[in-house]
Amino acid sequence: MEFVWSIFTFLGQAVEAVLGYVEHHHWVFAFLAGGYVFYLHDRSIHARFDALDKRIDEIRKRLAVEY
Repeated sequence: MEFVWSIFTFLGQAVEAVLGYVEHHHWVFAFLAGGYVFYLHDRSIHARFDALDKRIDEIRKRLAVEY
């Protein structure tokens, strides 16, 4: 039984150490979250430009057929 209790104690101390690190170094995680938001925003902008390029190409094809 003492072995099981020592496992729970170890896990509790590990969780406490991780949360303590996050508490003192929260700026690292904020930087990572901000970078991820910028990455998602960048992907959406590129997707919009790709869709616009496809529309322009389709318009050019239609105009070329009419000549």
